Amino acid sequence: MGIEFATQGDLEQISLLDKHIQKEELARLISVNRVLVAKDENKLCGWLRYNLFWDNTPFMNLIYVLDKYQGKGIGKQLVAKWEQTMKKHGHNRVLTSTLSNEEAQHFYRKLGYIDCGSLLLPNEPLEILFIKEI
Repeated sequence: MGIEFATQGDLEQISLLDKHIQKEELARLISVNRVLVAKDENKLCGWLRYNLFWDNTPFMNLIYVLDKYQGKGIGKQLVAKWEQTMKKHGHNRVLTSTLSNEEAQHFYRKLGYIDCGSLLLPNEPLEILFIKEI
């Protein structure tokens, strides 16, 4: 299993699966190394994409592991690689969030993330914000 920054060669496959972002924006994020991919023998297993909250704090926007690769520690590896990379770039904390009705909140807490706030949008479940010092 290898984890590396995505390339434009990964764009088509990711954009077919990731319906939360426009293809043009995904291409831009890939071009500035804001998407990590997990691959097994050159087969895409999952990805993590991030941006900068307040233009200075890394915020994980999405982590996705394909169904057949779930439960194998790939998500944990993606997050660890992202945290290491952020630390190497001089950041001392990272953020992420998830809806309160999703299981991901338990995943983040197991990885040392702590609740730091929430956001309530009309007709949506509560969005829980998480922070981790790295």
